Amino acid sequence: MTHTSSRTARRPALVASLRTAGGEVVALSRLLLAAKTAVAAAVAWYLAPYVPFADAEYSYYAPMGVLVSMYPTVADSARAGMQALGGLALGILLGFGALTALYAGAPGLVAVALVIGAGVALGGIRRLGAGRDWIAIAGLFVLLLGGRHADEFSTSYIVTIAFGVLVGVVANYVLLPPLYLREAGAQLSQLRSRLAGELERIADEADAGGLDPERLGRDADELGSLAASVAEGVREAARSARANPRGRRRVGEREDAEQAWATLERVTLLVREVTEVLAQQPGIGTDAVTGRAFTAALRACGGLLADVPDGPEPVAAATSAASAVGSYAHAVAGRSPSHPTQPDPAVAVAGHLSRIVQLCRPTESVSG
Repeated sequence: MTHTSSRTARRPALVASLRTAGGEVVALSRLLLAAKTAVAAAVAWYLAPYVPFADAEYSYYAPMGVLVSMYPTVADSARAGMQALGGLALGILLGFGALTALYAGAPGLVAVALVIGAGVALGGIRRLGAGRDWIAIAGLFVLLLGGRHADEFSTSYIVTIAFGVLVGVVANYVLLPPLYLREAGAQLSQLRSRLAGELERIADEADAGGLDPERLGRDADELGSLAASVAEGVREAARSARANPRGRRRVGEREDAEQAWATLERVTLLVREVTEVLAQQPGIGTDAVTGRAFTAALRACGGLLADVPDGPEPVAAATSAASAVGSYAHAVAGRSPSHPTQPDPAVAVAGHLSRIVQLCRPTESVSG
């Protein structure tokens, strides 16, 4: 019975995971990357026999070079390609060292172990990035496939891979280079809405008569996870604009996204602080003296976050939020003793809400 219920409970999670994976596979950005990689690999394969200093026999390494260099952004493609070539060069040198040991009389098992062990150890160099995994592979290829013609094999190997890397980077640059500014903007809007909704939800629960500390703790963790995802999205958008001809025309949009994230990152930390304080002191929200001012301040801050930053309403929303938070701070100060023996968590909440208003206040309201 227990096993059956456990399998039944896991089934929705498995279905959700499969659905998510399916969505990731058919995402437009992923399909575009797949199409560009396929075209670049075919071109590299076709042109590889004409690459100088490389034997046409090793043309199949050109599509491999495309694969190691094809990343969602042009900058990432160039960096990964260079890192892979650095790792290959180290691996080739390692392979020659193992061949030297082999010709000196070392058993083949020792030579293979030397290549693998040293390659994995050198793979600990973080600066090599994507090239770390290629050190041992390249060394093993030189040892096992190079044989007495290791110099010819190694030259063809790295030159052909380098040609594939070049084709991959050029293809990523020429064939609709990705620019993720719109996606970053959507993620920022989602985070704003989530923060606003969290403040509204806390106000509703407080009005209903009580706060759930466990849910507040979970919400704080979820906000942290969402913020981390948004941060990665903004960073990826910035990377996608580098070395991207489309990015030159949208510098202002990229700067706006980075500025918006700088603000929302701090706002997220403040909202998480509020939820964590309330999780430890849920009675703050239902205090007989300050409860109504508390929920009014939360809703006003939520309304300020929910407003479109460049719309016509943020100035009025900021004024209303500042007034509501000021009223709550005044109510808390009037309730607290003149010389408290320990910090009042309600004062901390009022301070966090005041800082949220300051961060979200439009320039016009400050100057006005």
